[in-house]
Amino acid sequence: MPAGSSELEQLRALPREELFDRAWAVRRANFPAVLAASAPGARRYSNACYTNHPESFVNITLTGDSCGLDCDHCKGSLLKTMVSARDPGRLAELAGELAERGTQGVLLSGGCDGNGAVPLERHLPAVAAFKERGLKVLVHSGLVDRRQAVRLREAGVDQVLLDVIGDQRTIREVYHLDKEPEDYARALACLREERLAVVPHVIIGLYYGRLGGEYRALEMIAANEPAHLVLVVLRPTPGTPMEHLAVPAAVETGRIAAVARILHPKIPVSLGCARPAGREKFRLEREAVDAGVNGVAYPLEETIRHAEERGLEVQFAEVCCSLLGRVG
Repeated sequence: MPAGSSELEQLRALPREELFDRAWAVRRANFPAVLAASAPGARRYSNACYTNHPESFVNITLTGDSCGLDCDHCKGSLLKTMVSARDPGRLAELAGELAERGTQGVLLSGGCDGNGAVPLERHLPAVAAFKERGLKVLVHSGLVDRRQAVRLREAGVDQVLLDVIGDQRTIREVYHLDKEPEDYARALACLREERLAVVPHVIIGLYYGRLGGEYRALEMIAANEPAHLVLVVLRPTPGTPMEHLAVPAAVETGRIAAVARILHPKIPVSLGCARPAGREKFRLEREAVDAGVNGVAYPLEETIRHAEERGLEVQFAEVCCSLLGRVG
């Protein structure tokens, strides 16, 4: 059963040491002593612990660099880092090309339309071309209704990734969407009821570097039995209105991760690839490990050593952290 608001309030009021002790006990009771370190080839990762392979996992934009929302935290910049396949025929061709290069899976994403949905449907027939070659197919859907959820299920996608926003101001002011948190709850419910493996993402600090709705999002997610939960942190991006913002302190992110661990005791929780660089990065990753997360994407060497000091075996995989399941 999902936690009620009173339980959430009690968790938020706990001193850090007690909160983290409870979170670690939940981890120890439900998961092996493993930290999954994901290093998909969409980003270069190389240090003394591990070096990944280019194109082991590929992010594809189905809309090029165009987005109908022009969100304040991105302004389409994330789309420019992806492989473009605006034409469904080109997407099907990519399946063969990437399989020959040793790609294990792809994320199909793109800019959203005015309703907050990524226009996936005309590209869904091409999913079969990837599946026939043994590639995993993840989709970043945006808001979906029942019909769209059915189409995703029929296409045979492996996972559906959905950013879940629990704050009205963030939806209106950052995403420029005339939607409400309940719309995200309904999208989650549609995906779950169609028996899709849904992986909600919570973006910490999305409201201009401040907290706003993250805990509410965790409650919404707990009511919908996801396959995996991913926490990411706002990374101020050059050329956006958030370029010079400060982000939430690592201790705040750690508390959110600890609450997420307790509210989702048997669901893998990961710290995803989107998070700030700089001097706070290790503190942020350390807090997440101490809070009981199962996985960290592209971890620093210092984080790997810290996890090992806590008795965790670090296992690397070149896929999105959401695919690592119960390994951690």
